[in-house]
Amino acid sequence: MEENYSIFRKFPTLEQANELQELLKENGIESSLADNVPSVDATFTGNTLQNEIEVRIKQSDFKNAEDLLEKKAEELIDHIDKEYYLFDFTDEELYEILLKSDEWSALDYSLAQKILNQRGKTVDKALLNSLKSERLKELAKPEEDQKSWIIAGYIFSVLGGLLGIVIGYFLWTSKKTLPNGQKVFSYSETDRQHGKYIFYISVIIGPIALLLKVFGQI
Repeated sequence: MEENYSIFRKFPTLEQANELQELLKENGIESSLADNVPSVDATFTGNTLQNEIEVRIKQSDFKNAEDLLEKKAEELIDHIDKEYYLFDFTDEELYEILLKSDEWSALDYSLAQKILNQRGKTVDKALLNSLKSERLKELAKPEEDQKSWIIAGYIFSVLGGLLGIVIGYFLWTSKKTLPNGQKVFSYSETDRQHGKYIFYISVIIGPIALLLKVFGQI
């Protein structure tokens, strides 16, 4: 049932991933671990330029898991050293953490709220929910125009190469995972249509090109 799981968090080490998995297990949340090898299911919950350990959970468990991490973070806040770097952040930088909570740890997210409150700034549930909603809308937007990949895809598809199939399939089906576990298509409808055309052209021309090559050698 792995396809029902979405990436919840990423860690550079297996030890850190195991710690979170154990915490989730103690609270009745099922999870699985995986390496973030490149695939057509891209994600916006972290850096995909290097291999990391992914902790995956069911999308329906995301809210409970987020609440669990925030609760755990709140328990640690009172023990944070006053030299911790967030105390030197400006109000704008702290609000940036609240807006882009998916790029920060649960501890930093909770501590940013506490610091702002201590500075007399209003941080309530309505604001936090609004910021999360805006963030999801921003992340759900399709990637910028893929013109260079589309051109390359058509060229390779006409040449009958395997790359045409790969590029076409990627543009057509690639998805990204939002911080709430929701999966959306990575590219615009127009770019996806081009990907679909590239894929089918490659599938049709590829075997023909192979046959011509084989018979040409006879």
